[in-house]
Order: sequence, then structure tokens, then C-alpha cells
Amino acid sequence: MTRLPVIVGFGGFNAAGRSSFHHAYRRTVLDSLDKERRDKTLLGLACMMALVDYQDGGYQDKEGNTLTPQQVVEKFEPIIRENTLVRRIHPGLFDVTRVSGNRDVDLSSDASSEFTLSRRDLPSPIPENWQVETLDDKSVKVTIKGDLSVKMESFRELQVQSAGILPTGFEPAEHYKSHFHPRGLQMSILGASDAINSIGIPWQTILDSIHPDEIAVFASSCLGQLDEYSLAGYLQARLKSSRPSTKQMAFSFTSMPTDFVNAYVCGTVGTTGAVAGACATFLYNLRLAVDDIAAGKLRVAVVGSSEAPVTSEIIEAFAAMNALGTDERIAKLDAAEQADHRRASRPFGENCGFTIGESSQYFVIMDDALAIELGAQIYGAVPSVHVNSDGFKKSISAPGAGNYITLAKAVASAQTIVGDEAIQQRSFIQAHGSSTPQNRVTESTIFDKVANAFDIQSWPVTAVKAFVGHPLAPASGDQLANSLGVFADGIIPGIKTTEKVADDVVDANLDILLSDKNAQMDVAFLNSKGFGGNNASAVVLAPYIVESMLEKRYSASEFKSYQQKKKGVNEQALNYENDAINANYHVIYKFGEGIISDEEIDIDANSVSIKAFSQSVDLTIENPYKDMV
Repeated sequence: MTRLPVIVGFGGFNAAGRSSFHHAYRRTVLDSLDKERRDKTLLGLACMMALVDYQDGGYQDKEGNTLTPQQVVEKFEPIIRENTLVRRIHPGLFDVTRVSGNRDVDLSSDASSEFTLSRRDLPSPIPENWQVETLDDKSVKVTIKGDLSVKMESFRELQVQSAGILPTGFEPAEHYKSHFHPRGLQMSILGASDAINSIGIPWQTILDSIHPDEIAVFASSCLGQLDEYSLAGYLQARLKSSRPSTKQMAFSFTSMPTDFVNAYVCGTVGTTGAVAGACATFLYNLRLAVDDIAAGKLRVAVVGSSEAPVTSEIIEAFAAMNALGTDERIAKLDAAEQADHRRASRPFGENCGFTIGESSQYFVIMDDALAIELGAQIYGAVPSVHVNSDGFKKSISAPGAGNYITLAKAVASAQTIVGDEAIQQRSFIQAHGSSTPQNRVTESTIFDKVANAFDIQSWPVTAVKAFVGHPLAPASGDQLANSLGVFADGIIPGIKTTEKVADDVVDANLDILLSDKNAQMDVAFLNSKGFGGNNASAVVLAPYIVESMLEKRYSASEFKSYQQKKKGVNEQALNYENDAINANYHVIYKFGEGIISDEEIDIDANSVSIKAFSQSVDLTIENPYKDMV
């Protein structure tokens, strides 16, 4: 019996807000929501953005005024709208008009130049045309004859000034003892905590229900951590006349979103993995979890990704490749003098490059039997993830054949589970939708050909990057969280930044949505195309489809018991949701806690027992090659 990997918790943060309980999704369809859900979404964002503070059962603004929830919404809705989703990079992150750098300057003079210098600031070796005279123990006088080459600090304005950045006012470091962690790792801690808290089942209860080696954490970044607290700080230290810290190199690794979550949030001794596959990184890690759970190797997996690439260096590097939409080109699209930063990302429309973003997305996945046993809320299921490369390539960044295979496999595998009608009438695509001229043609061609092959007409297509930008590694995590919202609310977000589908888009069999669409969907297909031929497509089943499948797998009494347990689990999950709306995220950060000593580990020929875990690791392993010996 193949185990079904089901999603029992999810969380994270991106430009649309907090992912758990569909908050970030609802920001993307805000104007299509009923008043209750709309107001709840806005209230949560107001607290997240520190526009109000929740104290003693009430809300206070920065002037000390006490407000009702409705007054909060009415007062701050314009500010919330303006300071979420893709927008101009604000000075709180960095000043896009004043990016620091150095310029080499050669100073020529026929006369001698003199200046006083601290002894410790003398260069090594001392230039030949320098004469150094000691003034005291700390100072020297330098006389220079002839030319002098110096580096002068200078400032420049970035050509790219838009990004999908976290809601203004929300600072991850303020929610736990961050100890100078890079921003991407701060977001990992918060994202994974949000996912685990959303389950509604105590984490220890889950660990007590499985063997210690039946759990995994699979996560990665694509670029690694590249801010001043990690690789950028390490590489720039000497150029800035400082020294590297003891942490910067270790913090830089792409595997840190796994290592941090496992060491400080989950505390497991199971499997870890960090596969990097460019823009498909999240789906590569999701595939590890799905395959191992389906095969019975794992019972629980925490899967995610975190990336904080909105730095001047990364923006300039991508801009040098002509990959990003510059302000000049965006303005030219609209025949305007200034760029519309809100509409920088325009999937499948007339566009000029992708928009960088930042995001952290994590999901807790169980096998169906454990979910039934514990009464877990099921948000969806991922029966398969497909990965294929492009074959020989002339350009490492150009698309190729692999994505045809991944999407066709995904549709074919879903068809065997839910049938033709569900695929043809109640499925939709979360496109990679990077907002580049090349992507809009190549990806739409793939979709159209696959639709034609499976007799799908007017296949709905959306692209979450229109709202949150492209965070690289977590891009498909954004897609998955958004798709779970579609299942819950029955609204597919339209690509509202795109006014008209571009003429060269191939869409004979597609319905590229430019406005929100009310539709009950059974299946979502996540599609990702990454540099180097890293293609991945995933199948996601709606929760009501999953429950109908489970009713057939389990007896009536087993399923009834599950439904009863689920009520209590949902109550606990909603308790967290009520706190999280008020920006109390119950962040899990167990630094230095629960460390396992050698004395707490017992080993015999049949098992490994660790005091911290109620069950042991089984060493009675059957020989898989017994027919060969």
C-alpha cells in the first residue's frame, strides 16, 4: 500500500504577509473576499507591520489611541495596501538611490604632500614614495612625493528599484533572539515555527508517535545567505577595513535553512537534506519528502526554503544579465516617465524581466496513516513531484525539453488518481511566470501543448510572482501556499498586474487569468523552470479530494474516530491563529536546549535508544539483496 503524503501544516512569510491560515493568499485576492475574511486579513497585516500593538485585549496605535478591530482596518487599509506585495524598495531595507561603493582615484602633484596617520593604519608594504616619520607611540607623519592612488567612497543609484519584500514594518529579527543571524535564516526560523504551530498538534506528540529516524527536514536556499552577517560580510570585510566574524562563513551555506530549522526548531535526529536546483529548489526538496513518505521510509517531513536576495549586490548581478526589469524598461512599457513599481512583475504580458523577491515557506507533511491516527487537519496532498533536465544546452539559462516532460508526467499521474473530468474541468496551473519575454512564450507553449494532449480546454493559469516577485529557491513554496488558499476559498488569483496577454503568448487551450476567478478546484499543478535546466512540476490534490480517498482506505469507525480527533486539533490550531493575527507568532527557537549527551544514548544489536525520544531506532534491517546471497 503506497502511503499518501498529506499536508498537515504550513507557514511562512513573503511580500503578501503570513502564509498560515491563508493570510498571504488572501492578500492576493483581497478585493474578492467577503468582509469578514478581508477585515481579518487586514487586521493581521496591521499587527504584523507594527501599525498597531495588541495589549490587554485591545489595539493601540503609535499615538496611544485605543482602536477597535474595525477602526484598525479603516484607518490603516491604505497604508497596508501600499506597503505590501511588489513595490519600490524602501529605505528601511536599503536606499536604492544611495548604494555605497568605491572608486579608484589617482592623485597627481608636482609638490610633496604631508598628512598625519595612525601607526596602525599604515599600509603594508609602505609605498616606495612614502616617507614615514614617527610623531609618538600612536601617530606618524607621512610625506608623499609624486602620485597617490586612493579609493574614495562613492554612491550610485540602482537601475532596479522594485522588489517583492516583506511587509514594511515587519522585522523578523525582532521576534526572537536572532544573534546577528542573516535575514534569510531569521525568516527560516519564523517560517518553520509558523508551519509547526499551525498544525494544532504538539510537536512532541508527533515525535512520540514515530521512530526518531522516521522524520526529515528538507530545505535549502539557492544563493545562500549573502548579507552583511554572512557571505557578503565575510568577502567584504577586508575591503571595508574590518575582519570576518566567526559565524559569517558557516551562516553562508545553502543548507542553513535546513540546519537551522532542525537544530533550533524541530530538534530531530532523522534525515536532513538540502538540494539546490536554482528556481526549482523548493520542488526538488519537496520531491525528497514525497518519494520517501510514499515509499514508507519516512512518516513526517518538514519541507521548505528561505531566501533573502534583495540586496544591492544580487540586484546588480541579475541586472547585468539583463534578467531583471529595470525602472527605465518598465517605464518604457507604459510610455511613462517613471516606472510603476507596483506592476513591475507582469507574467504573460508585455514585460521586460523578473522582479526579485524574498520569502520563507515551510510545510509539514505526514503519511496518511499518521494523519488519521493523530486527527490532523489535511490541507491537501502531494502524490508526486517530477524533475527532468533539458539535455544538451547552448545557453545555461535558456529553457529546454525537460519542462515538457515534468508537466506531462504530472498531468498523467494526476489523471490516474482523479480521472479525466477533474483534470479537464477542475484543475489549474500555478505558472513559473517569471515575467520575462522568453518565459511568457516558452512556458505558455508547454502549457498549451500539454493541454491539447490531454484534451483540456481553457485551462486556468495564474502566477503568484505577480504579487510577491521571484524569491528564487522558495518560489514554488509561494505557489503551494497560494494553491492551498485556492482550495480553501475557491478563488483563483488573477494576474492583476498584467493588463493584456502579450501577442506572442501561445494560449489556444489556456485561460490566462487577468482577474480573480471563482472556481472550485480539485487539482493544482505547480510548475517551475530554473537556470541550468532545473525543471520541476508537482501535483497537489484538494483536501476534499484527499478526504474522499481516505474514506475508501479506512474503515467507517477509523474515519469517524479521525473526524472526532480533528475537532480538538482544529481548536488548538485556531488558538495559535488568534494569537498570530495579533503578531504573537510563538516563535520556536531552542538555542542550546535539549542537547543530547553521549550518556543518554544506548545501543544494542537491535536498536538505538535515546533518552529524549520515546521510541527507539530499529536496527533489525531485512536484507534487500537476499536473493543474491
